[in-house]
Amino acid sequence: MKYKSLVINNPDELIFGIAPKPVKTRRGLEIGGGQVYAELNFTLPVMSINESTLSEVYSHYREITKGALERALELNSKGVVLELETLLEMTKTPKIGIGIVKIMNEICENYYQKHGLASEIRLTPNDLREFERPAKQRTSAYLEPMMELFEQGMIEGGDLLSIESTGGKEVSDEALMMCDVKGVVFALAVLGVRDMRFLWKKIVALANQHGKIASGDSACGFANTAMVLAEKKYIPRVFATLVRVISVVRSIVAMEEGAIGPDKDCGYEGPFLKAITGIPISMEGKTAACAHLSPIGNIASACCDLWSNESVQNIKLLSGMAPTAYMEQLEYDARLMNQALIAGTVPSHILQQLLVASDVYTDPQALILSPENVIRISKELIKGDSYVANARNGAIAALDIIEEALSSGKMKLSELETGYLPILRDELNSIPENESEFVEMMLPLLDQSKFTLSEYGL
Repeated sequence: MKYKSLVINNPDELIFGIAPKPVKTRRGLEIGGGQVYAELNFTLPVMSINESTLSEVYSHYREITKGALERALELNSKGVVLELETLLEMTKTPKIGIGIVKIMNEICENYYQKHGLASEIRLTPNDLREFERPAKQRTSAYLEPMMELFEQGMIEGGDLLSIESTGGKEVSDEALMMCDVKGVVFALAVLGVRDMRFLWKKIVALANQHGKIASGDSACGFANTAMVLAEKKYIPRVFATLVRVISVVRSIVAMEEGAIGPDKDCGYEGPFLKAITGIPISMEGKTAACAHLSPIGNIASACCDLWSNESVQNIKLLSGMAPTAYMEQLEYDARLMNQALIAGTVPSHILQQLLVASDVYTDPQALILSPENVIRISKELIKGDSYVANARNGAIAALDIIEEALSSGKMKLSELETGYLPILRDELNSIPENESEFVEMMLPLLDQSKFTLSEYGL
């Protein structure tokens, strides 16, 4: 574990648009350097992707990119990030994803040369390995097309490199549905950490080789899945809250291997990563409603450096195409935060306080994202001698914060929710700090036909 102290210790310094370690991009964006930029995330409408539809696929991405940049230009944007999250077929057949990056980059370069509008492409291949069961995290044939897309895609203009890696998902999927917090810790702090180390060594090496930016991972398949399940009332919100905190210990491994941010938006672990490592972060909130509902619409922007949405389909709305409309929404949000930063420390903190106050006591998942609580939990996430200990300590701190909010009367939860608190605390307290002891404890309790220990170096 590389990080043993916080880069940001004062909650007042954990604010939007400013990161201790800003990232400068090829076309001149300084992410975390004093202003917030919009990051647009988009996808295709429902359609097949094959040789016969490739021209239509490329046409969609051409239309999305032009529409977004034209609207950004009309709104006097200071710069934008466009995220290409590839779909299954685009990664299995890398030339498709590479072709899309090339099309997008040509348009980005055109707007930069003609109009001075700086934009960068975040390339996010999907993790194909999850489509094998049990997953072959290290020996999968799917690694080759993933890495080919990373390398050739960055050569064609994908400057920010991310992924939503899925190491440990074979265990976490069942653990989430069973509200098994020890299973979640095993999935994320044991399996996930090892897979992150394996994968991000490769991604960082490629980025360094080609002069690109290894940005970060997202625990979307874990923490965001938990949030969506909680929103649908399949699992308790307090349990989803702990999953969010536990996910930090696997996502920080990307930084330990050399990733420098901005991290990826959809896992919401960014505020903790920013406090611990100082990197700039991307976050999504109310503007993610096109893809999923959430209880953290405003507070998510409290310390963002990129303000993003979720994958919005390229479909026609009354105003125009949906990605163009979302570009406008993101840009207006960024403009407000940037105006607060220009006005000075007091106005920017007032805006942040309002963003936080509007959500913080409405849901435990929002509660832990206030800057004050992020700092408090982050200290616990790095003080142990193992990732397992850090996951346990961070989750217990989150429980403490929830119980304090309940005791003060500031937050109210149903009896069903509060009934889980002592159960979760007992489960967390039963986790040993020593990883080997924890693995020995867990293996007899898990269905080992669902994962292969050797694929995680165990």
